[in-house]
Amino acid sequence: MTRPFKVLGIQQIAIGGPDKTRLQKLWVDMLGLEITGTFKSERENVDEDICAIGTGPFKVEVDLMQPLDPDRKPAVHTTPLNHVGLWIDDLPTAVDWLGAKGVRFAPGGIRKGAAGFDICFVHPKGSDELPIGGEGVLIELVQAPPEVIKAFAALAALPA
Repeated sequence: MTRPFKVLGIQQIAIGGPDKTRLQKLWVDMLGLEITGTFKSERENVDEDICAIGTGPFKVEVDLMQPLDPDRKPAVHTTPLNHVGLWIDDLPTAVDWLGAKGVRFAPGGIRKGAAGFDICFVHPKGSDELPIGGEGVLIELVQAPPEVIKAFAALAALPA
């Protein structure tokens, strides 16, 4: 099966809890991650700190999230490892191709994410109509910017 897109690497992990200051104790205070931004969204029911591991095109985002309202959905705190984000070289093509193959996406389609990249989510569960889902894991597909695509291509070309 030939895919018309590539998964380049891990773009992010997102960790949820009832209080993001408790998450900061480990990830920022103890492990030394830098908070590079914040994001709040009523629609996504999230208040998050955007942190970073590494630098340049291989930087991995670590989102520390708490719900704005713990009684509303999405419940970003009820699954501690909330989601994994993957760099995709051609997001619109990937979404079209995956959808045609039976992959179920979460509502919202392609949109701007917290870090400013175009994103969409593979639903954690398949359905009768679209049977392929994340089997309990929410997966964020993230459009890689040109410098990330180039860096991964250069890394792939290095001799082993």
